[in-house]
Amino acid sequence: MQLSDFDFHLPEALIATRPARPRSAARLLVAHGRAITDASVADLPDHLRPGDLLVLNDTRVIPARLSGSRTRATAQGEVTARVEVTLLEPTADGQWRALARPLRKLRAGEVIRFDAELSAEVTGVTETDLTLRFGVGADALDTALERVGAMPLPPYIAAMRPPDAQDRTDYQTVWARQSGAVAAPTASLHFDQPLLDRLKDRGVETTTVTLHVGAGTFLPVKVDDVTTHRMHGERGQVTADAAAAINAARAAGRRVIPVGTTALRLIETAADERGIVHPYDDMTEIFIYPGYRFRVTDALMTNFHLPRSTLLMLVSALMEKECIDGIYAHAIAQGYRFFSYGDASLLIPEASC
Repeated sequence: MQLSDFDFHLPEALIATRPARPRSAARLLVAHGRAITDASVADLPDHLRPGDLLVLNDTRVIPARLSGSRTRATAQGEVTARVEVTLLEPTADGQWRALARPLRKLRAGEVIRFDAELSAEVTGVTETDLTLRFGVGADALDTALERVGAMPLPPYIAAMRPPDAQDRTDYQTVWARQSGAVAAPTASLHFDQPLLDRLKDRGVETTTVTLHVGAGTFLPVKVDDVTTHRMHGERGQVTADAAAAINAARAAGRRVIPVGTTALRLIETAADERGIVHPYDDMTEIFIYPGYRFRVTDALMTNFHLPRSTLLMLVSALMEKECIDGIYAHAIAQGYRFFSYGDASLLIPEASC
């Protein structure tokens, strides 16, 4: 299974840089195997059954992109340089792993100042990232990030425009509760309260899990043989209540439908060989590609993913590769918008795939 098997040409014009308004006005491609219906996210209740269980990721994106400066003494005097930092994840000892530009010019022991009240010491530098120790506690850091941070838009959007105040709302789900993500569970961005109300009236149930999406979700696959790729780790939690809701749905023959690949990866991690989901609070590094046997997932709502990405491999495992090829060809031909702020798909495996 080669990386080139998951490549396709995407016109740049189809990369969305802003979401649909209202959220549920985004387009929805519904695929029952090879049978495709063009719809709107607002129509989602019409394509679900009473009793279906949607599994939602309630992680909250932190304003993890910071702009600061470091000052260094030289023979010619003090020299100040700008530094751009994107937080990745906290470490066990309370520090933070982060990306930085320019990374190679930073040294351990230097201090990056973000404003008069927030600074961080560089405690380590590797070829790919660095470690920062902030001079404030976790609660104070959260407050400071809300003050000086910007939303960590994906690279393909950030390359087209900088983040702004509107992204603080747009790049956050309406049910976000647990702070810790540095990327949004983007399929969930299509939901608004009127849609949730209609789903409830339809008899569709919901439960929430938490997977703190990391920046690693955007890392490219660098190996030709995709089966040798090592997945980045992300911390997730499935509560006892969420596990019970999923297991009850399965026992009753009702469909379990994650909203987003993040929720899917977490519940598949928390499930045993029999498909029973257990409470879970740990890292997940699960890598799902064609040949994977799904334990819990019956269908998936997700956005349209990057070429050569692990997420494209995941949906190819759910629907089979040939089926996804047809779905993506249709989406491109019909002008669906791609990636984080783009349109959505509802993928329902059928024997015809």
